[in-house]
Amino acid sequence: MTRVAVLYGGISAERAVSLASGEQVVAALRESGYDVRPIDAGPDLGAVIAALSPKPDVVFNALHGRFGEDGAIQGVLDWLGIPYTHSGVRASAIAMDKQAAKALFAAAGLPVAPGRIVCVKELEAGDPLPFPYVVKPINEGSSVGVEVVRGGDNRRAVIVGNWTFGPNALVEEYIPGRELTVGVLDDRALAVTEIRAVAGAFYDYESKYADGGSRHIVPADIHPDAYAQAMEIAVAAHRALGCRGASRCDFRYDDTQGEPGRLVLLEINTQPGMTPTSLLPEQAAWCRISFPQLCTWMVENAACRA
Repeated sequence: MTRVAVLYGGISAERAVSLASGEQVVAALRESGYDVRPIDAGPDLGAVIAALSPKPDVVFNALHGRFGEDGAIQGVLDWLGIPYTHSGVRASAIAMDKQAAKALFAAAGLPVAPGRIVCVKELEAGDPLPFPYVVKPINEGSSVGVEVVRGGDNRRAVIVGNWTFGPNALVEEYIPGRELTVGVLDDRALAVTEIRAVAGAFYDYESKYADGGSRHIVPADIHPDAYAQAMEIAVAAHRALGCRGASRCDFRYDDTQGEPGRLVLLEINTQPGMTPTSLLPEQAAWCRISFPQLCTWMVENAACRA
């Protein structure tokens, strides 16, 4: 019987999401007949490594955020010689650094939002871009810390006062229109989902993970050319960063001036959520891949990048 250790929890701002993902994965893998060892990865790396002894056949990486999807735990598992799910060190680290990922996407000819890195003190002093614009942490996921600044709202001082994500921020042009996402399993794009936030003005952390926080429309009701382009860009982004296993690309789709509209690639997520409200499992289900089948596919495609 294949022995699978599920790493979940972690020490990032996305710990709660990771715990929810991990619990789902543990149940699904047990249903599929695997010998499963859940490991709540806390701040003591030595304890995490000890929990991985004896070595499992595969680690299912259900960690999100810093230290879980930024190449850190991937490097540890490579060092230990344990195959693991999802992307390796390089792809994980680049994807987590939004500016580095944007540079690679642009070099590959993929559409990205205009923007730049600014010092948070510069943001406090004045508006770095014309209204509206988006302020986001460089190395966080799940929309943690993302703020939309519009004309006349005078929110710069509040954003800076609450900022806990380092000295710099990524500031980008706000793209109007709709929120889209595409899940990828290696070279296969699953579907395009439109996300409609219910409570907030944009798809923020609360909209992503609160019950009823958003509506997911799959397949997205958009122009066929835009649909096909989103699928192609998602696979191209996956390849450009050298991702493995599952990933998910997020887009803004500006159809405010009519269709087929303009697609802008926002980011790629190398550790897509596996919670009850997550998008990748939902798209897999639409493709007639059950949640246990999806988790099994990830385990069977695990690799060690050492």
